[in-house]
Amino acid sequence: MTVSASAPVTHSGWAVRTPGPIDAGPLERVRRGTSAPGQGELLLRVEACGVCRTDLHLAEGDLTPHHPSTIPGHEIVGRVEAVGEGVGLFRVGDRAGGAWLRGTCGSCRYCRAGQENLCPRSLYTGWDSDGGFAETAVVPEAFAYRLPKDRDPELLAPLLCAGIIGFRALRRSALPEGGRLGIYGFGASAHLAAQVALAEGATVHVLTRSAPARTLALELGAASAGGADDQPPEPLDSAILFAPVGELVPVALEALDRSGTLAVAGIHLSDIPVLNYQRHLFQERNLRSVTSNTRQDGRDFLTLAERIGIRVTVSPYPLSRADRALADLAADRVNGAAVLVPD
Repeated sequence: MTVSASAPVTHSGWAVRTPGPIDAGPLERVRRGTSAPGQGELLLRVEACGVCRTDLHLAEGDLTPHHPSTIPGHEIVGRVEAVGEGVGLFRVGDRAGGAWLRGTCGSCRYCRAGQENLCPRSLYTGWDSDGGFAETAVVPEAFAYRLPKDRDPELLAPLLCAGIIGFRALRRSALPEGGRLGIYGFGASAHLAAQVALAEGATVHVLTRSAPARTLALELGAASAGGADDQPPEPLDSAILFAPVGELVPVALEALDRSGTLAVAGIHLSDIPVLNYQRHLFQERNLRSVTSNTRQDGRDFLTLAERIGIRVTVSPYPLSRADRALADLAADRVNGAAVLVPD
């Protein structure tokens, strides 16, 4: 049954006007009609929306926009205000999360094999449709996550992409039990993945150019924290590159022990320099990419985060300062995760 929305006729938000350098102001304030949820959809009143580096890539044009003037944001925590026909898992008043992956075909060989993150017809929140840099957002029930009502929405939002992608990147790094993990870059995703690795008994070494991030890493239990170009104090079994800096790929590969694995977690990466086979790849060192996530990744991570009591470090910004949040993210002025909240 369709439930009439109590939301206003219009809502405000931020859209990518003309992609370009963040200091050129690619975001613009917009006011749009509030959409009624369609078949199988939820209308959410946004309580918080995380600011992801993917949003920055979209704003600056590293990712080509799929539609003009799209509202970014894919770490959405909201209250269900209305439901479309066919919705059965959520009711008005429930808390739900909208994440990056918002649609797959369900029938291709990747979907059938449990690899829906590789579906050629996959759709994404804040790229293929408007996201959470707004007062309301519409998300498909089939790709929404049920979230606890009693938690601070600011602390839940980063789990929905930074946490899920970090979790998948950790699994893609093939970290052995009790292994030595190197993390390159230490922002929203990395500080959550590090806690999962530590909870599972790993030794974690963090390498990042941000001094506040190095301090946070040590507070969370990292064995060491150095500069991005530094070598860790011991060879690594696995490494994850969160910084979108291709020049760090050979640095991280060289830090791996024999048969070690480097997982590159970003959706965008600057060019990788020429690799030297003997220094970077010989002795069966492995290089892997990370592409989106499956819904099962999300469910597994959210369950694990609850069990280990994951600590989320956030820097909140009012929705009216979304442009400032992206600028601070671009300049590495954000400690932990930036999160937009209603004004």
